[in-house]
Amino acid sequence: MSDELVLVREFEVNKDRERVEEVERTCEVGPSNKLSLFTDMLGDPICRLRHSPSYLMLVAEIDEEIVGMIRGCIKTVTCGKKFSRKSTKQHPVYTKLAYILGLRVSPNQRRMGIGLKLVKKMEAWFKDNGAEYSYMATETENLPSVKLFTEKCGYSKFRTPSILVNPVFAHKTKISPNVTIIPLTPADAVILYRNRFATTEFFPYDIDAVLNNKLSLGTFLAVPRGSYNVETWPGPDSFLFGPPCSWAILSVWNSKEVFKLEVRGASRMRRAFCKTTRVLDRALPWLKLPSVPNLFRPFGFHFLYGIGGEGPKKVKMVKALCGFAHNLAMECECGVVATEVASCEPLRFGIPHWKMLSCADLWCIKRLVEDYSDGSIGDWTKSVPGTSIFVDPREV
Repeated sequence: MSDELVLVREFEVNKDRERVEEVERTCEVGPSNKLSLFTDMLGDPICRLRHSPSYLMLVAEIDEEIVGMIRGCIKTVTCGKKFSRKSTKQHPVYTKLAYILGLRVSPNQRRMGIGLKLVKKMEAWFKDNGAEYSYMATETENLPSVKLFTEKCGYSKFRTPSILVNPVFAHKTKISPNVTIIPLTPADAVILYRNRFATTEFFPYDIDAVLNNKLSLGTFLAVPRGSYNVETWPGPDSFLFGPPCSWAILSVWNSKEVFKLEVRGASRMRRAFCKTTRVLDRALPWLKLPSVPNLFRPFGFHFLYGIGGEGPKKVKMVKALCGFAHNLAMECECGVVATEVASCEPLRFGIPHWKMLSCADLWCIKRLVEDYSDGSIGDWTKSVPGTSIFVDPREV
């Protein structure tokens, strides 16, 4: 197909919303005989972008018919670390990073170069706005997407984080009495995150904007019982000067207000099993059976981010925080709690999740410019993965 026949332009909400939603529906075809998650954007095609510092959505047209779309955003994140000349403390190295998401092409218009043209147009906008790198995320089994980006667009396979998903049951999770959970103010959380986690890969430079966003439900700190509580909390500076032997932290993002999910592709047997757990729980509530919520219709979820910790009992602390987050999601009538962590993240052992709902993710990256943010780290695309990553909830 000639490039002249395909017009790529900026998305116009009043003109394009319904037509974009129609293309999204035609693209919702999951793998056969396998559970798949589908997204209900609640009538807002840019819902996954609008909280980012800078974003753009493009559509592709043929004879005024929308046949494809792509979304992208830009932010500044940590891409490495270095030592200062005056101390042995490590400091973050930042880069301007772009993220591609929501690439769609109508099924009857594929293999015509439309996806490639959308990517190139988006990358041109990235470069014009100073982005040094661009990356995308997809399921490891989405071979057409992986092939497009790695073989035609010049991206390299970069990181393979894990998406961990846990159902929200009808009864509260019991939290260890040996752990105290303290809610932090956004200001206190910013200090703690910047001090302890600013060198974590993908840590956002504007962490204060994330934590102060209306969708952030709070940051919570887990400490051993008897060390601190809400009344004796001394503030982040004193805490960091003499922290307890073990502690952990996480923040909660209210994705329920942005979009909803729906599980499709489940067998009749699996659907019947889930329904049976709910029926039994309603009949025998005192047993507090782990009834599975109805995930086969649109449901909201909370996303856990900024998960970190220190000390020999940090995994136990994370487990307590996840229990607290489950109870918060239950009160908000969410279907699941989800998070994303590095594949080798040691704290993942404290994060409850269902294997059948969880999956491996694949991030691919490309360097857009010749120069680097800092000569000390060189080309980020060739760097060795660390044990942790910071997943920005604004891009979930």
